[in-house]
Amino acid sequence: MVSSVLFWSGFGVAVRLWQLGIEMRPILNKESLWVYPVFAGTGASFGYWLQGVENNQRTILAARKKDLLEKRARRAERAAAGEL
Repeated sequence: MVSSVLFWSGFGVAVRLWQLGIEMRPILNKESLWVYPVFAGTGASFGYWLQGVENNQRTILAARKKDLLEKRARRAERAAAGEL
């Protein structure tokens, strides 16, 4: 989880650097240094949210897989009982 948050935090800073590059403005301007933590925080919050979405999807998929395996086992039992 920490790696995801750190990645997206770095991505937020990279977006800020890209923005300044497009605008051809200086990267380390004293008046705009406060914006880097904002971009990093926004990226980190997105990474945290995305990690939660991934965890929820994994939980749902695991439950669905368990249900399907149980259904397949019941079908195999019925087929085996019908053949005897």
